[in-house]
Amino acid sequence: MKQITILGATGSIGLSTLDVISSHPDKYTVFALTANVNVEEMYRQCCVFNPRYAVMGCTDSAQALRELIKKHELQTDVISGEEGLKQVSEHPVVDMVMAAIVGAAGLKPTLAAVHAGKRILLANKEALVMTGSLFMAAAKKAGAEILPIDSEHNAIYQCMPADYRSGMALKHIRRILLTASGGPFRNTPLSELKHVTPDQACKHPNWSMGRKISVDSATMMNKGLELIEACWLFDTTPDNVQVHVHPESIIHSMVEYDDGSVLAQMGSPDMRTPIAYGLGWPERIESGVSSLDLFKIGQLNFEQPDEERFPCLRLAAEAYRKGGTACAILNAANEQAVEAFLNKQIRFDQIAVLIERVMAMVEPRQQADFDMIFEDDLAAREMAAKLIEQGL
Repeated sequence: MKQITILGATGSIGLSTLDVISSHPDKYTVFALTANVNVEEMYRQCCVFNPRYAVMGCTDSAQALRELIKKHELQTDVISGEEGLKQVSEHPVVDMVMAAIVGAAGLKPTLAAVHAGKRILLANKEALVMTGSLFMAAAKKAGAEILPIDSEHNAIYQCMPADYRSGMALKHIRRILLTASGGPFRNTPLSELKHVTPDQACKHPNWSMGRKISVDSATMMNKGLELIEACWLFDTTPDNVQVHVHPESIIHSMVEYDDGSVLAQMGSPDMRTPIAYGLGWPERIESGVSSLDLFKIGQLNFEQPDEERFPCLRLAAEAYRKGGTACAILNAANEQAVEAFLNKQIRFDQIAVLIERVMAMVEPRQQADFDMIFEDDLAAREMAAKLIEQGL
């Protein structure tokens, strides 16, 4: 019986993970669930899964949950804050950690799980984007298993040979073909992007996701972060990763080999597929996803991404090439920009403008350690806030 901690249990990935787990009560037990402030959903999950621990983001939310737990005589211990997240990520009895907290907030508990040598089901791309080589080196040193849960990286992982980290050239891999849906504004006239509302940006045509990642998909920063993540996961560079806009979201990514063979992983746009793959690896388990109906789909389309429409792709590649803390600066600026857009402080078309200005004004440091990464993350957020206040 595998014991699992789910970081970000009330988000879309957390809910899908619990759905898969509920189909396999003989294989998995929920050790801990974490959330930020969603007390009602966390209480519901505690009633169903009876975890040993529930972790809330602040003391007020923890106290509210604690009162519900006590009132209904549940056995779950409620704790809170960063130390609580760290505790349930590195606990000795935990076998797997689903890292699904959105944004930089997920970095420290994910690193705690890495240092403890856990199997990491990595759905938080920002952790790897921010810390890159340090993250991968820590995983190697501790013997942690990193299984990517993003549908694209999971697809690449499935199409790679078992010992791919010995080098793409040695494994005769020519390139990675990273697919992207193109989001809701793939065909919207550029002149109209300034009028996009938060609700429009959060309405993804294929996937059901949280608001932050939905906006990232609309700007294609999500794909830019995934490009960086792919470089670290698969030991390559942006030159060997080509983004393909694929509106149907059926082929989740591909790997091309030197002999011209292209291996693709296909499936319905449902995150339970990569989650089940990560939970069951190296075996495969039932995910609850219905069979793919290719007759109904009819055709698959591919386009080159328009960098004028999606400048965030260029900014992400530039950050990776700069190295050091540049990717942490990029990520922090993007998080601040998305939050400002969702709060209607800036326009949709100003998101990339703000990120580029922050990147130009905060100088990245090379040979960075974790402390430097957190310092430059904070510097980028402060610069973004200053620019937002000044009206860009």
